[in-house]
Amino acid sequence: MEWWAPRPGDVVQNSLLLGRSFNYPAGMGAYVLLAAAIAAEVTGTVSLKLSDGFSKLVPSIVVVVGYGAAFYFLARVLKAGLPVGVVYAIWAAAGVALVALIGAVFLGEHLNLTMIAGLVLVIGGVVLLELGGEH
Repeated sequence: MEWWAPRPGDVVQNSLLLGRSFNYPAGMGAYVLLAAAIAAEVTGTVSLKLSDGFSKLVPSIVVVVGYGAAFYFLARVLKAGLPVGVVYAIWAAAGVALVALIGAVFLGEHLNLTMIAGLVLVIGGVVLLELGGEH
């Protein structure tokens, strides 16, 4: 069987998400799954803080489910053909930035200018990786 990769602009039917078929522009479905992986990982990480060292049952369960879902979705993204370096960079950077913002806004954690500059640099690095992958 020959490998076929959709070209930008192609519309494909795929069943990456829980066995359901849907139409999407080529590559877009993988980014939706990547967003799901990021959301699941952020949920798991914030729940890790809320679990108080795994001493609280419900947040502890959310940690395990969140990380399990994150890796499931991440595996589906990689199976869809996106480059592992770019996928991991986006996943990690978005997770770091979102967890830092959630920590500052909802958990009372301190976020100073140096930390914000670091987050901007991480996100900038991901953008450069993405742009470099297009050439």
